[in-house]
Amino acid sequence: MTTFVDRVELHVAAGSGGHGCASVHREKFKPLGGPDGGNGGRGGDVILVVDQSVTTLLDYHHKPHRSATNGKPGEGGNRSGKDGQDLVLPVPDGTVVLDKAGNVLADLVGQGTSFVAADGGRGGLGNAALASARRKAPGFALLGVPGGMMDIVLELKTVADVALVGYPSAGKSSLISVLSAAKPKIADYPFTTLVPNLGVVTAGETVYTIADVPGLIPGASQGKGLGLEFLRHVERCSVLVHVLDTATLESERDPISDLDIIEEELKQYGGLDRRPRMVVLNKIDVPDGKDLAEMVRPDLEARGYRVFEVSAVAHLGLKELSFALAEVVGGARAAKPKEEATRIVIRPKAVDDAGFTVVQEEDGLFRVRGEKPERWVRQTDFSNDEAVGYLADRLNRLGVESELMKAGARSGDGVAIGPEENAVVFDWEPTVMAGAEMLGRRGEDHRLEVPRPAAQRRRDKQAERDEADKEYDDFEPF
Repeated sequence: MTTFVDRVELHVAAGSGGHGCASVHREKFKPLGGPDGGNGGRGGDVILVVDQSVTTLLDYHHKPHRSATNGKPGEGGNRSGKDGQDLVLPVPDGTVVLDKAGNVLADLVGQGTSFVAADGGRGGLGNAALASARRKAPGFALLGVPGGMMDIVLELKTVADVALVGYPSAGKSSLISVLSAAKPKIADYPFTTLVPNLGVVTAGETVYTIADVPGLIPGASQGKGLGLEFLRHVERCSVLVHVLDTATLESERDPISDLDIIEEELKQYGGLDRRPRMVVLNKIDVPDGKDLAEMVRPDLEARGYRVFEVSAVAHLGLKELSFALAEVVGGARAAKPKEEATRIVIRPKAVDDAGFTVVQEEDGLFRVRGEKPERWVRQTDFSNDEAVGYLADRLNRLGVESELMKAGARSGDGVAIGPEENAVVFDWEPTVMAGAEMLGRRGEDHRLEVPRPAAQRRRDKQAERDEADKEYDDFEPF
């Protein structure tokens, strides 16, 4: 028998970006033909997509760890690495995505609705992309950024127009089987229904979905019995239908007390008692059931309920019930606000937003936080002095060194870039020129320099200013 799973914890990991390549073009008579290292490929995303053919989260219950593929590293000859393939995970319509703390990240309703659960890492730039007027032959490349990782919780809330609620063995499964083409398991013992059943009903020109919820008992909203596991499946419904058993064999039960108990559970769960509700008195094909239905009907109508007497076995009163539900569903659909066309919202960055923060912690350590500096640190090969100098250049142009001075940092103070659990820590030494500028340009010997004409000096100075303004971070290879 197929197992129904409507809540799982999923561990997703996006692909990491491929490393850039540091390469120099070489051929006969051209021993130093210039940098030709390609860029690394981007890592694949992990994407959740609604698929109407999927009805349960069972697959993720058995395989909770999912990963996208990594980007390939760049190669010489200006060959960029291949991008990693996105991992698309199909989920049922009505899936809610939460983080470990219970915060809602996405509510996936409607075929094709998607949510990126983890972003793939950016590929590192090769030395061909890092070449400039000042740095004509970089001897380094940037590393790929690791892909995002996240632990998420998936909860399925059935998308249906009508929900049938009531005690176990009240006849909900039998009713849905005769109103629709659904074929749930039916028997005459309690807790037959262990999963919500969904059916499609056609009444005139209206087509709507109807779901029966596993039997509720007193205390269901606090976790007793099966009710708490499935009350979430009625949250999206337009109308709730109380199915009351008029032929119960339990002497301490009657339709009125059953209704009051279920209403209290809906109220305790939160908000469900305010939904439009109708009452179905089932099993009137039994003589005693017919008599009891006629007896309690005036009391129920006095409470404001629309009451229908039916028999799922004898097919009595089903047409009237079906069209009455279609009327309520149609009204609910008409009352819903029309979806507005998607608008593109542009939120420009504040003019005083530096893109990072510098905070001195209690132990005297200065911590730098920001998307750019943290990513730049992850992209740096610290075994390569030139790459470290390039990182220093970037941080200096971003204004990190100036902010450290304003915050009171002095030579030799500890500085950490990144969060506490994954930071790069170093002793700060303020510089007038950042590292790569002090290293000089590859292939040059300052001892052989000759005086340059004034016009050439002006052009070189302008080239240096242009280079200082250039931002390689936003470079995206085609």
